Amino acid sequence: MDFILKDGKGKSFWFPVNPEEVNIFRDKGMETVTLLSSGEFDLPQGEKVKEISFSSFFPQQYDEGYCRYMNIPDPMEAMNQLNLFLLSKTPLRFMITGTGVNVPVWVTSHKTTLRGGETGDVYFDLTLRTWRELKVGKIAAASKGGSSVTAARNRADLKTSPKIYTVKSGDSLSKIAKLELGSSARWNEIYKLNKTVIGKDPNRIKPGQKLVMP
Repeated sequence: MDFILKDGKGKSFWFPVNPEEVNIFRDKGMETVTLLSSGEFDLPQGEKVKEISFSSFFPQQYDEGYCRYMNIPDPMEAMNQLNLFLLSKTPLRFMITGTGVNVPVWVTSHKTTLRGGETGDVYFDLTLRTWRELKVGKIAAASKGGSSVTAARNRADLKTSPKIYTVKSGDSLSKIAKLELGSSARWNEIYKLNKTVIGKDPNRIKPGQKLVMP
């Protein structure tokens, strides 16, 4: 299981140490209406945005007992990257491999903690909120001359050019899917998009081939 944040340009940040737990908070919006003769009534307003939170740390030195990979980032550089994510004006994608968590999110807050006796290690608390597109319908309004007014639609733009992966020696579609999409089980999505390049056998990819990522 790996925890990954990916920006709209396809750059992935892999957390070096998995948190002990992840909290996903779901809530329904309610509006309370009071009627003079009957008292209060709750009216459902739909699902609120989900909130995801977890805590972990960036170690100064690699330890095979808990680090997910060897080339771990410098703790302060990793915290600076979280700051950039926090300031980002476009949504990110948060994935937990091996689970169903693969959602667009905003980084809404993170707290840094430096502990005495653990020089160099940086602890953090991170909070994410899921993003969903705001869809506003057209509103027709009477005006002079009989024209109508159309509501403006504001949306965050996640559209980017398709990412191209260049096959290297030793690669396989499952390995590429694990690296780029977070799950080796998604290799077939890559194959379907690149069948004309790969050919009939998905196991025979060649170094130098350029594959379009889903």
